[in-house]
Amino acid sequence: MPVSARRWLSLACLCLALAACGGDDAADDAATEASAGMAVTTAPVTRRELASGVTASGPITAVEEMQLGVELSGLRVTAVNVDEGEVVDAGDVLLTLDARTLDSDLAQARAALNEAEAGAALARSNLARGEQLARGQYISAASLDELRAARTQAEARVGTARAARDAAQLRRDFATLRAPADGVISARLVQPGQVVAAGSELLRLIRDGELEWRAELPAADLGTVNPGDRVELRDRDGDRVVGTVRAVSPGVDAASRTGTVFADLPEPADLQPGTYLEGRINTGLATVPVVPADAVVLRDGFPTVFVVEDGTARMVRIEPGARDNGFVEVRAGLDDGAQVVVRGAGFLADGDRVRVVPVDDAATPATPAPAP
Repeated sequence: MPVSARRWLSLACLCLALAACGGDDAADDAATEASAGMAVTTAPVTRRELASGVTASGPITAVEEMQLGVELSGLRVTAVNVDEGEVVDAGDVLLTLDARTLDSDLAQARAALNEAEAGAALARSNLARGEQLARGQYISAASLDELRAARTQAEARVGTARAARDAAQLRRDFATLRAPADGVISARLVQPGQVVAAGSELLRLIRDGELEWRAELPAADLGTVNPGDRVELRDRDGDRVVGTVRAVSPGVDAASRTGTVFADLPEPADLQPGTYLEGRINTGLATVPVVPADAVVLRDGFPTVFVVEDGTARMVRIEPGARDNGFVEVRAGLDDGAQVVVRGAGFLADGDRVRVVPVDDAATPATPAPAP
C-alpha cells in the first residue's frame, strides 16, 4: 500500500476514535444529570406571626324578619300598596280590607254611645231637681235614692256603650295593615280580592333593612371566635363586604357538631337574603408553623407538600390553616425545620429523585432532567 494511502487511513481511524470518545462523554454527562434528579428549591418549616382566622360559609339572612298579617277573618283584600323590595316607614299603610260591615258596626256603636250619654245627662238633671225638692221636703228620701240609682245606671250604660264603641273602632282599625317599623318588604304573599284569615302571613318585613351572615363552624374552630372579631365577605361581583361578629352560639349541635356565628353587616351593599357566601373571620395574630404557599399542591384532592430526604422527594399530606403574605399555616403533618420543595413541587411525584439548587440559580420553574 502506498505511503500516502496509509497516512489517510490512519487519519480516518483517529477521527473515528475521537468521535467515539466524545459520544461516551456526552452519554456520561446525561446519565449523571438524570441520576441527580430534578432541580428544585426548598425552604424550611418556620414559625411566623400570622393574622389567624377561620374560613366558613353561611347564608345571608335578616337580623329580624317580621311576618305581617291581619287579626280579622273572612274579609276581602281591597288594596295592596307595597311590593317586594320596597322601603317603607313605620305607620305606612301596607294593605287594606273591605271594611263596609265594620263601618256599619262602628256607626251603630257610636249611636248607642250617644243614646247612653243622653240618658245619663237626663238622669243627672233629674237627680239635681230631686235634690232641690228634697231640701224643701217635697219628695221622700226613697224617691231621691231612686233618682241617684237611675243616674248611676245611666252612667254605667255610658261606660258600656263607650267600650263597645272602642271595640268597634279597634276592629275597624284592624282592616288597615300598617308597617310596625321602618324596613324593607321581603315577601308579598297576598293579592287584591283574596279573602284572608286571621293570623295568616300576608307580608314579610326586614326590620330596618338589617342583614347578617350566619356561618356554621365546627366545634374546634368555634372556640377561637369571639364577639367583635372582624368578618370579610366577597359578593358575587368580588366586592368586599366587612362585618363584625355579634354573637357566637354557646353550644354545638349534637348531630353535626357545629355551632353558629352571627355577624352584623352594617353596609350589606347589594347582598340579598338567602345568598350563600364564603367568608373569613379574623381572630387575631398568632405564631404558627408555616410554609411558602407555592410549596402546597393538591394530590388526589388533598393539600400536600414534598419533603426532601437524602435527595428523594417524599409526599406528605398536611392540614392547612390561615393564609397570609404568601405563607400557609401548617396545623398538622410537618415538624419544624423540615425541608419542603417550593419551586418544582408541582412536577413531582412521591419518590422522585431531586437535587436542591440555590434559589438564585432557579430563575425559571424547575423541569424534569432530560433522559439519557
